[in-house]
Amino acid sequence: MVTGWFKSSFSGAEKTCVEVAYRGDVIQVRDSKYLGSAVDQPIISVPFVLWPMVLDLVLSSSKGDVSGELTISLNADGGATIRDRQGVELLFTVEEWQAFAKGIAAGEFSGDGGRSLSLETAL
Repeated sequence: MVTGWFKSSFSGAEKTCVEVAYRGDVIQVRDSKYLGSAVDQPIISVPFVLWPMVLDLVLSSSKGDVSGELTISLNADGGATIRDRQGVELLFTVEEWQAFAKGIAAGEFSGDGGRSLSLETAL
């Protein structure tokens, strides 16, 4: 399992993507567009047991609440916003969100060694 920050292989060359890191029993998510100091970068932590719910919401192009830990909202432009219960918010463009969904469909973010999901539901 990858332990550092990584992004979908479907992300473009520009530094705009959903980045994920596996930290034991927590999955961390951040936005690579952030330009401030590393210590102030907004990061959302998701309990590992809830990560499949996040992946399912993204793949189904659905908004929703993940057991009170975070919400995913779909924006009118096709992008998405993730907000945790502490109010940390990450805003992703449509291109970033689609690349993330394609990476999920390819098994890149499953955390289980490559659970592969259907690409048809990724967009």
